[in-house]
Amino acid sequence: MVVALSIAIPIILLGAIIVLVGAARRRETMAAEGQFSRETRSSDSSHTELARSGGDPAALSGREVERAAVLARRSQSVELVEAPDVVLENWVPPDPEAVGVSRRQFLNRSTVAMMGVGFSGFGAACVAFLWPPFISGFGADVNVGNVEEVKARIRDENGFLYLPEGRAWVTEYPAAALQKAQAAYSAPELAGMEAGLVALFQKCPHLGCRVPSCPTSQWFECPCHGSRYNQVGEKRGGPAPRGMDRFAMSVNSKGEFIIRTGTVIQGPPVGLNTTGQEPEGPSCLGGASH
Repeated sequence: MVVALSIAIPIILLGAIIVLVGAARRRETMAAEGQFSRETRSSDSSHTELARSGGDPAALSGREVERAAVLARRSQSVELVEAPDVVLENWVPPDPEAVGVSRRQFLNRSTVAMMGVGFSGFGAACVAFLWPPFISGFGADVNVGNVEEVKARIRDENGFLYLPEGRAWVTEYPAAALQKAQAAYSAPELAGMEAGLVALFQKCPHLGCRVPSCPTSQWFECPCHGSRYNQVGEKRGGPAPRGMDRFAMSVNSKGEFIIRTGTVIQGPPVGLNTTGQEPEGPSCLGGASH
């Protein structure tokens, strides 16, 4: 506190001195009286006394002349001059196009425009987030083609048709097993089975390895932990907790086989074997037995 006062007091005094000096200078300026040097004042007095001694009693010193000029300036009156008659005309508002846009109008309109752009972008982002995505491949409906053509492709691939765009295996489902399938599978699965096809998810239900087909046994055999499944994905051995998961399927009005890869259906329980298919040759796992 003491330190603050010791700093503030000199500052206040200095400010007061500056104000007083400024006021004094303003008074001197208004008086229009200059300050002469000692030599000038001495010379002025000499000339004034000499003029008066020479018979000119009206002789004035420089300071007296200056003071007389100040008094004359102060005593001058202001002469008012009448303005000429002016004819007033009716006010007409200016044309907005001629005046143009003021700075305030420009700023206001710019602010509104930026707010509009911001809200438009936010609205577009919300619509894009809520709108169904336009996707293809896995997660969307995959049109495999005409049912009979798909069956021909399966036979050309030795019983197993792989579709990388849908991460799916497509195999034939025997018509003789439909009666058992109708009691075990859901309607989205039966829609494909009744057409003679089944679409299986490529992942093993055990730990998610990609399950390859075995051309010799005509089964699916997982190389990770030895789980095995028959040609329609029903579990036949190994540690898997169920059969291979499958996709919802349908056949459209054109007879085309559609795989709905966005809908994965849990595989059938252990022990279900609607086709009764046994291995048709040696296993691809090397030493594994049924």
